[in-house]
Amino acid sequence: MMQTTRRVLLADDDIEVRCGVEDLLSPLGLEVVHAESGPQALAIARERLDQLHLLVLDFHMPGCNGLDVYTSLRASAVRIPPCIFYSGEATELVRSKALDLGAWAFLRKPVQPSELRSEVLRALRHAG
Repeated sequence: MMQTTRRVLLADDDIEVRCGVEDLLSPLGLEVVHAESGPQALAIARERLDQLHLLVLDFHMPGCNGLDVYTSLRASAVRIPPCIFYSGEATELVRSKALDLGAWAFLRKPVQPSELRSEVLRALRHAG
């Protein structure tokens, strides 16, 4: 039986950050799907939700933030993949709200590569 490619939706308005995160995740055998805004992330997630295994969302993005994307998906889908948020400006209130809504993790930028890879692998193992 062939192994299914694990897909991660990575949403961040900074292309350099997206490419850096993809460079960290690709060696793990993951396919990274890019989104550069909240609305684009939401559209991709709604269209391909059954093909996604993990969401990695920046908190601050144009159009709508990562929490808005996650909240919309949770309201409209039966099953959504685990979600890891990250932000450079995250307050404790935002972090606790995300975790209360069911986010897998909330990491602060700049994220340590080992911490990001570790959380991604843990989330994927948990998701099955």
